[in-house]
Amino acid sequence: MNNTAKQPIIEQPKTSSVKQRKMNKHYFTPGEKVLFLVFVLTVCFMCAKLISTQAAIYEMNKQIQDTNAKIQEQEKVNRDLNMQISEESTYEKIWERAKAMGLDLSDKNIKVVEPK
Repeated sequence: MNNTAKQPIIEQPKTSSVKQRKMNKHYFTPGEKVLFLVFVLTVCFMCAKLISTQAAIYEMNKQIQDTNAKIQEQEKVNRDLNMQISEESTYEKIWERAKAMGLDLSDKNIKVVEPK
């Protein structure tokens, strides 16, 4: 009879000649990171440029409105002055001023000049 004891089978870890690589999960390559950074910087630059352009347009519109208001005010002053000129250049006003300065209307003082 065979009296040999059963020997337990021990599994030994397999040592293979191929080393397992440690897998690093890089989602983006360095080139992609640089491209993303350039894209973000470009977007930020364009936003800043857009805002500065809008501010310049706003300032220009404000100056245009101020200038238009000044033009309208000056036109009103000019109309008032033209009205005063037309009032002061009537025959009656001229005659009143002439009397106040001591002039009188006589045929001796009137000379007729004929145009050529």
